[in-house]
Amino acid sequence: MTSSVEHILAEGQQEAVAGLSHFLRWRSVSTDPSLAGETRDCAVWLAEECRRSGLENARIWETAGHPVVYADWLHAPNAPTVLIYGHYDVQPAEPLDQWESPPFEAAIRDGNLYARGSADDKGQVYMHLVAIRALLQADGRLPINIKMIVEGEEEIGSPNLDPAIVAHLSDLQCDAVVISDTSMFAVGQPALNYGLRGLAYFEIEVTGANTDLHSGGYGGAVPNPLQALVTLLASLKDGHGRITLPGFYNDVRTIPYEERLAIQSLGDDEDALKAELGLDALDGEEGYSRLERVWTRPSLDINGIWGGYSGPGSKTVLPASGGAKLSFRLVPDQDPARIAALLEDQLRDLCPPGVRLSLAQLAGSALPWLADREHPAMAAAGRALERAFGKAPVFIRSGGSIPVVMSFHTHLHAPVVMLGVSLPDSHAHAPNERFNLDCFHGGARAAAYLWQELGSSTLP
Repeated sequence: MTSSVEHILAEGQQEAVAGLSHFLRWRSVSTDPSLAGETRDCAVWLAEECRRSGLENARIWETAGHPVVYADWLHAPNAPTVLIYGHYDVQPAEPLDQWESPPFEAAIRDGNLYARGSADDKGQVYMHLVAIRALLQADGRLPINIKMIVEGEEEIGSPNLDPAIVAHLSDLQCDAVVISDTSMFAVGQPALNYGLRGLAYFEIEVTGANTDLHSGGYGGAVPNPLQALVTLLASLKDGHGRITLPGFYNDVRTIPYEERLAIQSLGDDEDALKAELGLDALDGEEGYSRLERVWTRPSLDINGIWGGYSGPGSKTVLPASGGAKLSFRLVPDQDPARIAALLEDQLRDLCPPGVRLSLAQLAGSALPWLADREHPAMAAAGRALERAFGKAPVFIRSGGSIPVVMSFHTHLHAPVVMLGVSLPDSHAHAPNERFNLDCFHGGARAAAYLWQELGSSTLP
């Protein structure tokens, strides 16, 4: 990395923050139909920002939902081609009354930039444009070929991205994919993420009588759907934190002993976590540490439950129906389709007479993913992060899911490098989301270093 590029990045920090702040003003909430026009305006603005940063062929790919932004720079013969992926859509900002500043007006406090999407994922998308702009300004060229794809539906499970990838497969051919949508391990400790859990999401509905009933006249004689629902839900886990679906763990890959030692060596202050969350105990599958549970073991969570009366005062009603949403986080080699079949079999076997049950698998399923930690692209990313942050990265997994990772693996057959630099406490998806500015600027340096590292590497 030439000193001129480092100088340009340092001198341009204020301009970079201003550009990101403009990006954050768009209310690109993909799940809200009333904001579809503004979400599209955000995509159009981003395409133009790619052009201003020096990328070429910037254009909008139409989908059945929100558009995809594509741009490239392809003037480095005999050098690798890297595809950068990110997303410009964001989660809803509600509850609005818990924000200390308006969620779509960037505010700087204590070295952090506060706004919805600042860390997830607009800030991490924009740092790549900052790095590209600096390299082109310093050298007039890039050390590698770069393609960039930024979608507008990641927060709703990327339902239209796979068709877009297939339709533009020739445009997306590359030697490696870089995704910046994950976090560092801790303040000052960069990380390379080599694993993601998969996801299977369901909605259960139970119905009984054809109307709500007076519990005095019918209670004890007519099936209660809510009672049936909570019994069914309680049956899904045992007292040791294990999921009870027969055969559920058959495909769960055993954690190698060396990997367990590596995870333990990272350290994890569970007492500090409990204090931060206001808890007196943690939960989960017995026999595993907190990080092992979140990174390497499957989980089941009830995400919502409804039915009957929950307003003020009393209403002695026997409800006609009830429902719940629940999600499984899956690990290699589990398949969401197989989990759906196991879940339906158990629920139908245990559903009591007089209660009808329906089960729907919702959009957003994702396969689990594990990277090859020894791949040259991962090694290059490790060197880039160490140069940018002054400390070698640690290897971590994530408990979350990014469906597009397996899409790229399936369609492009290219290795994926997760180069994320937000902090674990960035409040992504929550009020007062923030992106630490040292991480933002360090991430721009890391991206510039990575292009140089890859430019001198041979990728298989």
